[in-house]
Amino acid sequence: MNAGVLSALGAFGIWGFLPLYWKALEQVSAMEIMLHRMVWSMLFVALLLLLRRRWQTLKDALRQPVVLLNALVCALLLAVNWLTYIWGVNQGYIIETSLGYYINPLMNVLLGVLVLNERLRPLQWLAISLAACGVLYLTLSYGQLPWIALTLAGSFAIYSLLHKKTRLSAMDGLALETGMLFLPALCWLGWLHGHNQATTGTLSDAQLLILVGAGVITAVPLLLFAFAAQRMSLATLGILQYLGPTIQLLIGILVYNEDFSGPRALAFSLIWLALVLYSLESLRHHRRQQKVLRASST
Repeated sequence: MNAGVLSALGAFGIWGFLPLYWKALEQVSAMEIMLHRMVWSMLFVALLLLLRRRWQTLKDALRQPVVLLNALVCALLLAVNWLTYIWGVNQGYIIETSLGYYINPLMNVLLGVLVLNERLRPLQWLAISLAACGVLYLTLSYGQLPWIALTLAGSFAIYSLLHKKTRLSAMDGLALETGMLFLPALCWLGWLHGHNQATTGTLSDAQLLILVGAGVITAVPLLLFAFAAQRMSLATLGILQYLGPTIQLLIGILVYNEDFSGPRALAFSLIWLALVLYSLESLRHHRRQQKVLRASST
């Protein structure tokens, strides 16, 4: 097993087990956890940049208004995604958060059509249609949109789309994005402490360590993912990405006994079928491209 696959498994494994991490801070509000995550992520990534002496890229980015605007929008999307995810996990919606990351790849494809004018192949259209049927069935069954899943999928899909327009590495991008929200997050935390509304005073030493570790648990899988993306095919990486939401789903069902029967199981089945079709079609298309490249090089 090569280093790229191991890194991908590490990244998706960490993301998959994140519900257990946030559940350890269940008594802390989602907003407060998110603020700490912003602060400690920035400090941890800044330390890595300092050790690797990679400040020049950020200095160059600060002189480019377009890059800064892009990073600001990415930072806000990241905040929405983190807040929604942490709130969903700690309110008992782990299964729905996993749904968000199952449909995220298909949301990426749809955005490619709507924004980048990409053309879909027939099986890709079928996959998106099946996923839409799954979401629609879930909505009609429960009488409301699965807004947690759609917010997670939509915010991360737009975040990924905007990242296509920047040449910053994963580490540089995260440093710039968290850096933009570092002072507001720090000031907000200061206000909470000043008005006795912070919950950190009630936490154990272990929980405080978990809260501080939010920076590490945020940055490490992103860096592992970036490392993996440079060393393996996107088709293989695309299939491995389902490891994360699958672990989350199993945690929701087996550890926290969330309901997974009737309409929810049927809706997930439609979305899984969509992902199988999408993955198989992507693999077939990737192999065709490889054959064409080999034929043209001979």
